[in-house]
Amino acid sequence: MTTYKLLAVDVDGTLLRRDGSIHHEDLRAIRRLQAAGVPVSIATGRLYSGTRDVARQIGVIGPIACVDGSHIVHTGGDAHLYSRTIFGADATLLRSVIERHAMACFLFAQDSIVHDASGAPHVHYVRTWSSAIAEVERVLSHPYWEHDHGLLALVAIGTERQITAAVEEIRSELGHVAFVVSFPVARDPRASIFAMLVRAAGPTKGTAIAWLAEHHGCSPADVVVVGDWLNDVPMFEVAGRSFAMGQAPESVKQAATDHLEADGSLGGGIAEAIRRAFGH
Repeated sequence: MTTYKLLAVDVDGTLLRRDGSIHHEDLRAIRRLQAAGVPVSIATGRLYSGTRDVARQIGVIGPIACVDGSHIVHTGGDAHLYSRTIFGADATLLRSVIERHAMACFLFAQDSIVHDASGAPHVHYVRTWSSAIAEVERVLSHPYWEHDHGLLALVAIGTERQITAAVEEIRSELGHVAFVVSFPVARDPRASIFAMLVRAAGPTKGTAIAWLAEHHGCSPADVVVVGDWLNDVPMFEVAGRSFAMGQAPESVKQAATDHLEADGSLGGGIAEAIRRAFGH
């Protein structure tokens, strides 16, 4: 039986239940694994500010991967270990695309989120990434666009036509430096609401698992991962063993080595994965 050396888990829909709590069985299983000397980490789409308390709740003192691998931070002292952003002329070009298509915009930078009045109706959607959210007078004029550290990510919300046109333009003009994905947020008979997420090209949860494995002195093949969504597929593809939550889409389940019975809304998936992969 393979002896795995690291567990990395997704947060929303995997570690956290729908109400934001952690199932007691998951918490106990994580603590047993840590007591046995196996480190536990996190790979999430959230900002670090939206993940730190969760990590500390399960006793993770070490690096965790945020913004789908674009930002890696050590929870003991909040030291920034790795960051990939969009900055300089590329950020300026991205801003011009957002302005041209007149979409509501949320900037993810400096471990926080800023928006203006146009984004206020959609704040509930981005709140899962972080609670460090501030409304500013005009987001397109905010200093984050020119900040030396650049943008960790951007979320824009608009009609399907606006989002589709902006995605095509970003892929054409910034495809070498920016990753962009679009998806429906809500469907309304009057107007469907769509969103797009933009972040630096290159990092994924897969590259994050490779980074975390090296940090802990092992290879990705020694890592067990648990997730439930499309952004978890890259880490499924590199880890030695991968578990897809019960509610995961079929395409996500197909990318994993194992399927879990547990549903993320109820919890228990982490405990099930630990029992099956580590015997704890």
